[in-house]
Amino acid sequence: MNDTRGSEAALGSGLPATPGRLPAWSVAELPAPPPFGPRNLLKVIGPGAIMAATSIGGGEWLVGPAVAVKYSTGIFLIATVAIALQVVFNLEAIRYTLYTGEPIYGGIMRMWPGPRFWAAFYSVLGFFQLGWPALAGSAAATLLGAWMGRMPGAADQPALATIAGALVVAVVLILSFGGTVERMLERFAWTMLAVVFVFLVGVNVAVVPAAHSWETLLGFFRFSGLPRPIDWMLIGALAATAGSGGMGNLTVTNWIRDKGFGMGSLVGAIPSAVGGHAVPLSRVGTVFVAEGANLARWREWLRYVHADQVWVWGLFCFVGMYLNVNLATALIPAGTDMQGLAAGAYQAEHLRRIWPALWFLTLFNGFWILFKTQLGNTDILVRTVADAVWMASPDTKRRYSIRTVYYAVLVAFSLWAVVALRLASPFELFKVLANMAGVVLAIAGVQVFLVNRRFLPRALRPSVWREGALLLCSAFYAFFACLALRSLLG
Repeated sequence: MNDTRGSEAALGSGLPATPGRLPAWSVAELPAPPPFGPRNLLKVIGPGAIMAATSIGGGEWLVGPAVAVKYSTGIFLIATVAIALQVVFNLEAIRYTLYTGEPIYGGIMRMWPGPRFWAAFYSVLGFFQLGWPALAGSAAATLLGAWMGRMPGAADQPALATIAGALVVAVVLILSFGGTVERMLERFAWTMLAVVFVFLVGVNVAVVPAAHSWETLLGFFRFSGLPRPIDWMLIGALAATAGSGGMGNLTVTNWIRDKGFGMGSLVGAIPSAVGGHAVPLSRVGTVFVAEGANLARWREWLRYVHADQVWVWGLFCFVGMYLNVNLATALIPAGTDMQGLAAGAYQAEHLRRIWPALWFLTLFNGFWILFKTQLGNTDILVRTVADAVWMASPDTKRRYSIRTVYYAVLVAFSLWAVVALRLASPFELFKVLANMAGVVLAIAGVQVFLVNRRFLPRALRPSVWREGALLLCSAFYAFFACLALRSLLG
């Protein structure tokens, strides 16, 4: 049952009631996943690792320590709630992709007022959130500081600009190999997560007293209130960057498709520029009749998705934030108002007294944290724009391949990034993009709710409590976005 049908024939029992404002899906059987078990689990999961490598970055290295030292760990229930709500958001966005093979943007573009509007809307939002290469600048500063034995100053700006530009070029090269872009990102993600966590666990065990570690952990599960005055831009940035923050939560569905979860294996992927085969990528997804054997396979795919998002992405996000915050609060005087790279500088300086080589190792670890996030954020922005244009414009598919579109956007963004690095300090840029992530989550949470209600057969829709948690996620981020906006304007 692999043929593309007319809308009336395709929309029968166990199928969506309407295709919305894009062409109707093809209909096929849901491919069976590998039998669920430890070996296959390690083979199948991967998007959660890419997402974790992207997530554990500026929030953990910059914002988390800054908030904890300034306000104490007694407010980090905000981070725990943020991660839990984003897990629900991710699972419900992925639900649509498992069923159709389309990223969640496809479902959004099927709604009024149509694909061109939503393609432009999310391209603009993506640019405002991720179009400022703040983390490339921060990564350059940590790398130069590790090499020089001191943190860079004003006199080092030319060298910083050169290194940051080189990192932007490195991102382009990394994204150009591997067969598919998702596969290269996954390999890089597992490597970087291993390097970062080995260092963080080792240093926390070696230098942080057990009593302090326990007190920090308790702070993630209780709320002692916020002292005054409050930097709502900083608190809003914490809420967003405790997880993936906005566009990353939506783009995990693109990686799920490219990895071949559910119906994604019938739709295609974005091939890499070098070594990538001519993988066809359909503009429209493929669905299955929600009955019989398809429902049994659906439940098995959901087991893999839950493992990928809860036990890989969610757990890595929580532990990454905890380890960085625990180390910072153990080494940096309480109440210190840190900006920029102060957290890393404080930690590196203190650890150097224990063993001189720890200056280099601490800042080099910070470099990997920030650089891997810049790598992931670049792919998120480029992939969002490329996929949105690909799905919204039939003319694009007739004239160009998805690979051409992806790499054209990548080159254009990289050229802009080199210019943008000189426009503002990395930390101020990061606070802006982090709060834009909250705006994205506030809007997209409602849209994911509507997409699943409208386009998924009743048997595949989420439970009522999941729908409630998804709407709570939108309300949570709308609250912080409003306070951050008021702070910015006031």
